[in-house]
Amino acid sequence: MKPCRAEMSMRPAILILLPALLCMSALPVRAQSDQWEEEIRGFETQDETDPPPEGAVLFVGSSSIRMWTTLADDFPSVPVINRGFGGSEIADAIHFADRIVLPYEPRMILLYAGDNDIANGKSARDILADVQRFVDLVHDPLPETRVAFIAIKPSIARWKLVDEMGKANDLVREYAAANDHVEYIDIFTPMLAEDGRPRPELFLEDGLHLNAEGYALWRQVVAPFLTSTPSR
Repeated sequence: MKPCRAEMSMRPAILILLPALLCMSALPVRAQSDQWEEEIRGFETQDETDPPPEGAVLFVGSSSIRMWTTLADDFPSVPVINRGFGGSEIADAIHFADRIVLPYEPRMILLYAGDNDIANGKSARDILADVQRFVDLVHDPLPETRVAFIAIKPSIARWKLVDEMGKANDLVREYAAANDHVEYIDIFTPMLAEDGRPRPELFLEDGLHLNAEGYALWRQVVAPFLTSTPSR
């Protein structure tokens, strides 16, 4: 049976749209950013009542940043802003960048995310793509702002995902090495014990989030990046 005219007229449109649809399917899935709206509004209210310092160092990302409540004490000589929220992904930092990243015009941004991304099914390549998007988003209006990616940490609770996390860290490290104003901060290696597994003394009981000793280690590793000038 011959196809009807309506079916024939639809074919050119489908052929035109098909490549675009295929490209869209290859992109990482956007995180459900709307669930963080209340926290983002809280940051905005805080900014109105207590404006953040200009030219500060901005820490943004998931709960490992949100729970770093000693930031100001850990880096007393550096003005810092903490904008960690929930169990967010890199896509969420991108989604809210125009509200909790770009308005501060920070001299440096430290991004920690990727933990939840991989736990939610994203690949190492997806992590790299999202990091690149975040950096491009920042450097378009703020080309001199340094962006540092804090390596995805090894954790007891998510040890089964360590291979993909390691691949993501390696990809971001290579990307940072080839790009001006982009840094990679390796907290992954010093968090491992001699047996190559996560050091349990660095974690809360959940085996995922850091305790005071864990943040003390992060402070030691991160501190040199806040005061140094990249050699590239």
